[in-house]
Amino acid sequence: MFRRSRFDLSLFVYELLALLRAGLALTEALETLDERRRQNQSGATEEKGHYVLSELIRLMQQGKSFSVSLAAHPDCFSALFVAMVAASEQTGGMTQALERYLQYDGQVSLVRQKIIAASLYPVMLLITGMAVAFFLLWFLAPRFGHVYEGMTHAELPLMSQWLINFGLFVSDHTLASLVCLTTMLAGIAVLAMRPTAQQRCLVLLGRIAWIGAMLKLMQLARFYRSLGMLLQGGVALLPSLAMTRELLPLTLQAGLTRSMLSIAQGKKMSQSLEQESLMTSIALRLLRAGERNGQIAGMLEQAAMFHEREITQWVDRFARLIEPVLMLIMGLGIGSIVVLLYLPIFDLAGSLQ
Repeated sequence: MFRRSRFDLSLFVYELLALLRAGLALTEALETLDERRRQNQSGATEEKGHYVLSELIRLMQQGKSFSVSLAAHPDCFSALFVAMVAASEQTGGMTQALERYLQYDGQVSLVRQKIIAASLYPVMLLITGMAVAFFLLWFLAPRFGHVYEGMTHAELPLMSQWLINFGLFVSDHTLASLVCLTTMLAGIAVLAMRPTAQQRCLVLLGRIAWIGAMLKLMQLARFYRSLGMLLQGGVALLPSLAMTRELLPLTLQAGLTRSMLSIAQGKKMSQSLEQESLMTSIALRLLRAGERNGQIAGMLEQAAMFHEREITQWVDRFARLIEPVLMLIMGLGIGSIVVLLYLPIFDLAGSLQ
C-alpha cells in the first residue's frame, strides 16, 4: 500500500534526537512523532511514517528492543543504522549514535548533492538542444518544404529531402510527436532511477579508464566512511566489514570477503585490505597510523573526507570540461539542420552562376 512513498530516515533521526535530548524516553518520543504524523497525514509520505512508527511502538510494547523493531522494516531502516542502534543499546549511548548517523548521512548527502548540481547544467543544455531541434523541425522545415514544392525530388539533395519530409510529418502530427518525445524523456528518467539500470550504467562507465578509477574511488570513500561510522559506534570489526560489503561493487565484494577471512586469522586490517586492492595509498597510510595509535575509526573517516574532497573537485572539473563539448555537439546538430534546409538554395544559386 505504501510502495510509492518513501520513509525519510534522516528526518526521523533528527526529530528523534531532538526529543531524546529534551529528556523524553524512547517510547514516549516515538509516540510523539507518531501522533504528529497521524494529525498531519497530508500525503503518502506522512501516511507511511505513521504506519512505520505505529509498528515500531507495537513491537517495542511487545518487549522487543528498538534495534530489533527497526530491523523488521529493512525497506525503511538500513542495516548500518540498525547496527549502530544495536551497539548503542549495549553502551547506553543512543543520542551519540544518532548524532554520528546524522553526521554520516550529511556527508554522504553533501557529496551526492554536489555531483547532482554539477550534472544539472549539462542536462539542461541537452534538453534545450532537443527543444531547439524540435522547433526547427516543427516550424522551419515545413515552411522550407512549401518553398521547395516546385522543385522535383531529383533537384533536392537526399538528406534535405529526408529532413523536410520528417519535419512535415512532425508538423502534421504535432501532438503525437510531443507525446512521443515526452514519453521518451520520462522513460529515460524513470529508467535512470532504477537500481539495476544505474548498476549497468556504472559498469559501462567503469570500462572507461579515467572514469572507472574515479567511480572506484567514490565507492571506496563511501566504504571507508560507513566502516568508520560503525566502528566509532561500537560495532565490532568483522560485523562492520560484513555490513559495508554491499556498498562495494561485485568485483570488490569477493576481495572484501577474502580480507575478512585473513583478519579472522589474525592478519592486520591494513595488510588484508591492501592485498585485495581495497586501500588507496592515502587510506593505507592513515589506517596504518590508526592501527598504531588505536584510532582506526577516526583514520577511516579522515580517509573518506580526503577522497570526498578529491571527488567533488574532479566532478567540478569534469562538468567544466563537458559543457563546451555539449555546446559543440548542440551547435553541430542544430547547424546541420539549418544547413540542410538551405542546401537546395545554395545548389540553385550555384547552378545559376
